[in-house]
Amino acid sequence: MKNNSINAGNLLRVFFVFLHVNTKHMYTKLTLNIDKETIEQAKLYAKKQNLSLSKLIETYLQAITQKQSGEEAVSPLVTQLTGIIPADYNEKLDYRAHQLQKHS
Repeated sequence: MKNNSINAGNLLRVFFVFLHVNTKHMYTKLTLNIDKETIEQAKLYAKKQNLSLSKLIETYLQAITQKQSGEEAVSPLVTQLTGIIPADYNEKLDYRAHQLQKHS
Protein backbone atom coordinates (compact mmCIF):
# COMPACT_ATOMS: atom_id res chain seq x y z
CA MET A 1 0.00 0.00 0.00
CA LYS A 2 2.88 2.37 0.66
CA ASN A 3 4.13 2.00 -2.92
CA ASN A 4 0.72 3.01 -4.29
CA SER A 5 0.73 6.12 -2.12
CA ILE A 6 4.17 7.10 -3.32
CA ASN A 7 3.22 6.63 -7.00
CA ALA A 8 0.07 8.68 -6.51
CA GLY A 9 2.22 11.23 -4.71
CA ASN A 10 4.34 11.70 -7.83
CA LEU A 11 1.26 12.63 -9.83
CA LEU A 12 -0.04 14.95 -7.14
CA ARG A 13 3.36 16.61 -6.76
CA VAL A 14 3.57 17.62 -10.40
CA PHE A 15 0.05 18.99 -10.32
CA PHE A 16 0.28 20.95 -7.10
CA VAL A 17 3.82 22.32 -7.32
CA PHE A 18 2.71 24.41 -10.29
CA LEU A 19 -0.49 25.38 -8.53
CA HIS A 20 1.38 27.15 -5.71
CA VAL A 21 4.02 29.01 -7.67
CA ASN A 22 2.53 32.51 -7.54
CA THR A 23 0.40 32.42 -4.41
CA LYS A 24 1.01 34.10 -1.07
CA HIS A 25 0.28 32.16 2.11
CA MET A 26 -0.19 32.91 5.75
CA TYR A 27 1.41 30.03 7.61
CA THR A 28 0.40 28.56 10.96
CA LYS A 29 2.36 26.01 12.97
CA LEU A 30 0.72 22.59 13.32
CA THR A 31 1.68 19.64 15.51
CA LEU A 32 0.91 16.15 14.23
CA ASN A 33 1.31 12.73 15.79
CA ILE A 34 2.38 10.29 13.06
CA ASP A 35 4.03 6.87 13.14
CA LYS A 36 7.84 7.23 13.14
CA GLU A 37 8.37 4.88 10.16
CA THR A 38 5.81 6.81 8.12
CA ILE A 39 7.55 10.09 8.91
CA GLU A 40 10.94 8.70 7.89
CA GLN A 41 9.59 7.38 4.59
CA ALA A 42 7.78 10.67 3.94
CA LYS A 43 11.00 12.61 4.60
CA LEU A 44 12.89 10.43 2.11
CA TYR A 45 10.15 10.85 -0.48
CA ALA A 46 10.04 14.63 0.02
CA LYS A 47 13.82 14.86 -0.30
CA LYS A 48 13.77 12.90 -3.57
CA GLN A 49 11.12 15.27 -4.88
CA ASN A 50 13.05 18.37 -3.72
CA LEU A 51 10.20 19.35 -1.40
CA SER A 52 10.02 20.01 2.29
CA LEU A 53 7.88 17.66 4.33
CA SER A 54 5.69 20.63 5.24
CA LYS A 55 5.08 21.49 1.58
CA LEU A 56 4.34 17.84 0.79
CA ILE A 57 1.73 17.63 3.54
CA GLU A 58 0.28 21.04 2.61
CA THR A 59 -0.24 20.07 -1.03
CA TYR A 60 -1.81 16.77 -0.02
CA LEU A 61 -4.24 18.49 2.34
CA GLN A 62 -5.14 21.03 -0.33
CA ALA A 63 -5.72 18.23 -2.83
CA ILE A 64 -8.16 16.35 -0.64
CA THR A 65 -10.01 19.47 0.50
CA GLN A 66 -10.42 20.76 -3.06
CA LYS A 67 -11.80 17.38 -4.17
CA GLN A 68 -14.33 17.45 -1.34
CA SER A 69 -15.46 20.98 -2.06
CA GLY A 70 -16.00 20.17 -5.73
CA GLU A 71 -13.31 22.58 -6.91
CA GLU A 72 -11.09 21.32 -9.65
CA ALA A 73 -8.04 23.49 -10.03
CA VAL A 74 -6.07 23.43 -13.26
CA SER A 75 -2.38 24.10 -12.97
CA PRO A 76 -0.73 26.81 -15.08
CA LEU A 77 1.24 24.08 -16.88
CA VAL A 78 -1.94 22.31 -17.97
CA THR A 79 -3.46 25.62 -19.07
CA GLN A 80 -0.32 26.42 -21.06
CA LEU A 81 -0.36 23.02 -22.80
CA THR A 82 -4.07 23.09 -23.58
CA GLY A 83 -4.61 23.44 -27.31
CA ILE A 84 -1.03 22.64 -28.27
CA ILE A 85 -2.14 19.63 -30.34
CA PRO A 86 -4.27 20.61 -33.34
CA ALA A 87 -7.87 19.38 -33.32
CA ASP A 88 -7.40 17.63 -36.68
CA TYR A 89 -4.24 15.75 -35.60
CA ASN A 90 -4.37 12.07 -36.61
CA GLU A 91 -2.18 10.17 -34.16
CA LYS A 92 -2.74 6.82 -35.93
CA LEU A 93 -1.48 8.19 -39.23
CA ASP A 94 1.53 9.77 -37.53
CA TYR A 95 2.29 6.54 -35.67
CA ARG A 96 2.11 4.51 -38.89
CA ALA A 97 4.53 6.92 -40.57
CA HIS A 98 6.87 6.58 -37.57
CA GLN A 99 6.71 2.77 -37.74
CA LEU A 100 7.40 2.76 -41.50
CA GLN A 101 10.41 5.03 -41.03
CA LYS A 102 11.68 3.00 -38.08
CA HIS A 103 11.41 -0.40 -39.77
CA SER A 104 12.44 0.46 -43.33
